[in-house]
Amino acid sequence: MEFELWYLLSLPLLFAAGWFFRGFESRVRETDNAALPRSYFRGLNHLLNDQPDKAIDAFIEVVKLDSETIELHQALGNLFRRRGEFDRAVRIHTHLLNRADLPGRQRSQALDELGQDYLKAGLLDRAEDAFVQLLQDRHHRFDALRALLRIYQMEREWLKAVDCARQLQREAGESHYVAISHYYCELASDALVRNDLDEAQRAIDEALTANRKSIRALILAGDIAAKRGDPEEAWRQWRRVENASAEHVPLIAARVADAMAAQGREGDALNWLERALLDAPSIDLLDIVAHRATAWRGAAVAENMIAQETQRHPSLLGFERLLEARMAINQSTGTDDGELRLLSSLLSNHTQKLARYRCSKCGFRAREFHWNCPGCSSWDSYPPRRLEELDVA
Repeated sequence: MEFELWYLLSLPLLFAAGWFFRGFESRVRETDNAALPRSYFRGLNHLLNDQPDKAIDAFIEVVKLDSETIELHQALGNLFRRRGEFDRAVRIHTHLLNRADLPGRQRSQALDELGQDYLKAGLLDRAEDAFVQLLQDRHHRFDALRALLRIYQMEREWLKAVDCARQLQREAGESHYVAISHYYCELASDALVRNDLDEAQRAIDEALTANRKSIRALILAGDIAAKRGDPEEAWRQWRRVENASAEHVPLIAARVADAMAAQGREGDALNWLERALLDAPSIDLLDIVAHRATAWRGAAVAENMIAQETQRHPSLLGFERLLEARMAINQSTGTDDGELRLLSSLLSNHTQKLARYRCSKCGFRAREFHWNCPGCSSWDSYPPRRLEELDVA
């Protein structure tokens, strides 16, 4: 009896407690919802309905209404940048930087994002200013140096690029000796254009100090010697290329042959080209041999050399060169072979796709040989061989 009385008395208390906590939970939920502006929910609704433009406009209102949404600012700025709306991304990140109450860590992050906005938009001077400021932040220093290295490379500020690369080597333990060598080669090439041979030589010395195996530096060293009127030194430098990398011989073959021919040694030059072609078969080298043989010995000799090489190493590009040589002979004798011309035209349409160079890093294809890939900005990523040769190998 006592138990039943206690049980009956406790039931109203339990109901009252349940009603109170239910009301408290409802008030908390209403407070939380009120803390978020309606634009936030409207933006989410637009995203769910696959209306990104309207969602972005709604989220912009959130940024204006709630000054504490730092992460939302960052997300919006990144979204704008990915969409290519760089002006909006810049405004978002600039708005963050202008806030006096922004903590230091978030300020550095916003500055990094702003630099990326400018970099993507092609405003390199403003991007440089942003990343230079970040060099003082130990959390962003290495990323800032990498971004500056990219900017200086795009701006062809080679000495600044060298400085950044060396800082990354020294502080981050990264390897940039290949890039540093190429930066000095770029300086040497610019000096050669200005005919400043002393400056070009100093740059090449630095390039070889950074990378003793730099093929490009050796080629340029030969070019400098040739401009100085020292064919023996030029020949010695170019032969170093042959000894260091047989596949790069096509890059110096024309230089070597023309230098020897200038000394009246056309026969020696042609013999050297034939031997190089036997040692390191290459479509580019075959072109050089064919042109020099045609000029020095006539079209018939060139056609015979091309035919022999095509039999040794069959390829469509090689066969195309053979057809061109035979049409040249027909033209010199006044013979018109329509079927040969048709075959050459049909073959040319196909071989244009095969006569490309391909980056080993990103696969970017180019008509011309590049030391620096236009696609991924990698150095020494192009093998000096045409696409057909690479696929066969």
